[in-house]
Amino acid sequence: MVQSTLRTPPRTQHDDGHGPAHPGQARTSAPAEAPAEAPVEALTQARTGRRRAKIRGDGKRDLPAVDPARMHVTVLVPAHNEEDQIAETIVSLHGQRRRPDRLIVIADNCTDRTEEIAAAHGAEVIRTVGNRHKKAGALNQVLEVLLPQLGPRHAVLVMDADSALEAGFIDNAVRRLATGELAAVGGTFTGKPGGGLVGMFQRNEYARYARDVRRLRGKALVLTGTATLFRADALKEVVRARRGGRLPGRDQVYDVRVLTEDNELTLALLHLRFRILCPADCTLTTEVMETWKDLFKQRLRWKRGALENLTDYGWTRVTLPYWGRQLLSLIGIIVIFTYLGATAWSIVVAGALNLHPLWLGVTVIFMIERIVTVRSRGGRQMAIAGLLFVEMIFDVYLQIAQAKAFWDAAWRRERKW
Repeated sequence: MVQSTLRTPPRTQHDDGHGPAHPGQARTSAPAEAPAEAPVEALTQARTGRRRAKIRGDGKRDLPAVDPARMHVTVLVPAHNEEDQIAETIVSLHGQRRRPDRLIVIADNCTDRTEEIAAAHGAEVIRTVGNRHKKAGALNQVLEVLLPQLGPRHAVLVMDADSALEAGFIDNAVRRLATGELAAVGGTFTGKPGGGLVGMFQRNEYARYARDVRRLRGKALVLTGTATLFRADALKEVVRARRGGRLPGRDQVYDVRVLTEDNELTLALLHLRFRILCPADCTLTTEVMETWKDLFKQRLRWKRGALENLTDYGWTRVTLPYWGRQLLSLIGIIVIFTYLGATAWSIVVAGALNLHPLWLGVTVIFMIERIVTVRSRGGRQMAIAGLLFVEMIFDVYLQIAQAKAFWDAAWRRERKW
């Protein structure tokens, strides 16, 4: 591989040509054909774009509209030991109807062949240096150098190394971002094969999530880390807001203190009065957890992280619906365990299953909801969903993870992956 540095404005270029200007920034190895940048022009565009940004009558913030054909897309793929999946991810990017202008794989403390495979598939590879903050820290190291070069015509796609985009993702996302009405466009995802029973449950869950997003016409509450395309100017505004104390965290794009950096960045953009969207035509597939243990760890981190993100931001106009969802989740925990307790009591005391009409109604509603919401997965999955005890296994498991997240957050236990 050809050794080079991540291109920076002249004032920060390291003069030996082999690394960034100071420790903690990333080193890079890239194919010789990696596209060049124009830092001075980009910085001028960024200043112009800030002057043209405006607040609409509804209080939302617009960005400068640009020609979609002239929008420059940089892809960042943080990867830690992803040798089994990184090739599929890169191939999905090369297969886009609207191919990215620059593709960077951020090799974060890798000990396998991730870096070698990524370079062999035409990606520019950057190694993190001394990163202790996982995905958020890896992205921050690269964005700290990259963002000053970018202006209104630039967009940054951040995606997981275990995800694969459908062919129209970037094209559809760019057309929406170019209008200036959105700061970010996120994806809706389905699950990759594998994982046996626990994998099947997750694929059904993701199908339900995608259905909900479609019904809301893309008005999702979270820009998932699986894949999201951001306007560069919006990310730069996040950095400025953190630096000025208007948002939590240090003066970087991602807050490295949190467990769910994608959820936190979503809240940051919304508090800056930007709009986001997860349209139905921006789709991808992503890895499922293959064991119950890994699934529990993942969901505990998601749920605990979401609670702590809200605690950091407090009670605001933006967080109100998020707090509402947490309240509904808490009610859901109470309902499902009350339901199970009533069922067990009926069997133990009466010697038979004799549900109160209230709980019988709850059972019927639950079964219908399970069947209808998984319709996109086909008749077989609808039939399985109709078997109440099968779906109940997964739901109870997730509720246990949710309950533990509430408990850990309430007792302020250490935040950790």
